[in-house]
Amino acid sequence: MNIRIGHGYDAHRLVPDRKLILGGVTIEHPLGLAGHSDADVVCHALCDAILGAMGAGDIGRHFPDNDEQYRGISSILLLKQVITLAEERDLRLGNADITIICQRPKLAPHLAGMQQQLAAACKITPDLLNIKATTTEQMGFAGREEGIATHAVVLMRTIHGNR
Repeated sequence: MNIRIGHGYDAHRLVPDRKLILGGVTIEHPLGLAGHSDADVVCHALCDAILGAMGAGDIGRHFPDNDEQYRGISSILLLKQVITLAEERDLRLGNADITIICQRPKLAPHLAGMQQQLAAACKITPDLLNIKATTTEQMGFAGREEGIATHAVVLMRTIHGNR
């Protein structure tokens, strides 16, 4: 079986008058993330990790922020499109490990919902998608509550063993 590894990273500023959407889950918070789409850093990092494993660039190449069709779009939809692209290249997500870096809000109550949303979009069982959150002990932009960042690592495998 052929395997490929990919890493993704994304960060967005927290701003007023936006919904906070992480991993496809809307979270009650006075601030949301700034961005052209819904700015879901979790989905964006996961997309970049999958695209990286495919050798297919990054999310900005596939869904440019100057293209109006992506304004306000759900990043879960973008993730589904990335999964379709992977399948067209005979690749399937083997597993993913995701870390969200966020001082507030506390994300533990939302992680299971994110896991369900992301696993469904990726066409895998939830046990193959690990998601966790950490703070930076009030250091850096995430610690000062200026933004949220996410790292994602994926293992992709060939579907038919042809690559």
